[in-house]
Amino acid sequence: MFETIKYETKDGIVLITVNRPQALNALNPQVLDELYKAFEQFEADENADVAILTGEGRAFVAGADIVAMSTMSTLEGRNLGIKGHKLMNYMENIEKPIIAAVNGFALGGGCELAMACDIRVASSKAKFGQPEVGLGIIPGFGGTQRLPRLVGRGMAKYLIFTADTIDAQEALRIGLVEKVVEPDALMDEVCGIAKKISAKAQLAIGLAKSAINDGYNLDMKIASKIEIESFGQLFSTEDQKEGMSAFLNKTNAAFKKK
Repeated sequence: MFETIKYETKDGIVLITVNRPQALNALNPQVLDELYKAFEQFEADENADVAILTGEGRAFVAGADIVAMSTMSTLEGRNLGIKGHKLMNYMENIEKPIIAAVNGFALGGGCELAMACDIRVASSKAKFGQPEVGLGIIPGFGGTQRLPRLVGRGMAKYLIFTADTIDAQEALRIGLVEKVVEPDALMDEVCGIAKKISAKAQLAIGLAKSAINDGYNLDMKIASKIEIESFGQLFSTEDQKEGMSAFLNKTNAAFKKK
């Protein structure tokens, strides 16, 4: 089904691996299309709770495919931007969590892809950056929008304007990633996080993700209404009854799948 990615499922966790190691997993239109289809499959799978996104070899995703971009017209460049935004907006709005396991280079479109995930865990060997201005363009897959929201406008402008590459510890310091671990511990760490999430109430996690995303840029008064509605809605669910009963009886909750 897929030529440029690998898709694996085990125990409610989906592992999606960008598989173009010879090109450092660079994003071209085919990769973007296949990732979109993979996340559609993940969203539709009632037995899949969490997705992990990573890259094969020494790169997470080293950027968009410069060979392909070098001869593009204005229209083709715009269409590529539309395709990239379509994928990353979709990832952001799926109610199920997506974790980026950043194993190596996450540059340009790769950094943007990681930012579209909900949680980012990086290998200590990972490198991050938005080098586009050195190529005569700007980040085109959401980098000018998501990076300021994660690290602040000043730091985002610094990274985009200088095209500097930063290491994993600096990415952790500025809030671009949530955790940094040694390379041989990366997948164990990410799978552990995914299993923790999978064991919780999935309806609640989905509404929590939506409330965070929908309310982030709204006035607090309006955003609070989103939270209140989601909070109240969950009191009609079997998961709420199970979770609170298990707490009171000091047992482990057995939540239903969606």
